[in-house]
Amino acid sequence: MRIRALVLAASGAVALTALAVPAAQAAPAGPAVTFSALKVNSGKNIVVGPTTTVTVTATYTLTKPASLDPNTFASLPVLYRGTTLGDDSDGLAGDDVATCTKSSSTVLKCTAKIQFRPKSSDTDLDLTNADAGTWKLGALAANAAGGVTYQGGLGTTKVLRKATLTTDATPEPVKKGKTITVTGKLSRANWDTNKYAGYATQPVKLQFKKKGATAYTTVKTIKTSSTGTLKTTVTASADGYYRYVFAGTTTTAPVNSAADYIDVQ
Repeated sequence: MRIRALVLAASGAVALTALAVPAAQAAPAGPAVTFSALKVNSGKNIVVGPTTTVTVTATYTLTKPASLDPNTFASLPVLYRGTTLGDDSDGLAGDDVATCTKSSSTVLKCTAKIQFRPKSSDTDLDLTNADAGTWKLGALAANAAGGVTYQGGLGTTKVLRKATLTTDATPEPVKKGKTITVTGKLSRANWDTNKYAGYATQPVKLQFKKKGATAYTTVKTIKTSSTGTLKTTVTASADGYYRYVFAGTTTTAPVNSAADYIDVQ
């Protein structure tokens, strides 16, 4: 969404507690605040599937003059792209302004929820595939008069498309020295269609863990087909577990498949 929509929401949140500004007055100044220590989702990637809303928590510190009444402004964290954070930026933010508690006369500790929704009916508010990747972190504060303080450059986060991965090793059981065929499929969330779709030409590792072992080893790396499917063969050597592992991309989250056990006789 446009940042201006966030400003209007923040301004409205304090409209009843702040003084109106005469129409002829120049653009009012924003609250004299600064932001620091912004963390979104505890610093972890935000992974969103094809249909379900994902809600994460953001925390930050707001510093203000002792004389500034915290009831005269509202604030919220913003994810944005572009060089700077401002009215004309494209941004992502939560449905509500932050809740802040007084730590001292000049410091507020703030918490906010941010919702990430795959596309539904409103493409200005919801995620589309083009939104996957790295976002910058910032915050804004606004008063009822429309004065806004922006601060960007508070870090980055990744909003990623969720991936799924399967593994099926056959035949079961198998004689030692015979061929095992391992198939699977890599799919990822499509936020435009609200479905999962095969992820083409992606490198995926086939890993094996011998029965009784504590760690997997990589057997080989293969690429998915044009529809996201996987198929390769290995020689049966010992009882154990096969799985596929996808490291992820700049737009798509990493994923490990469930393991499939093979009984070698």
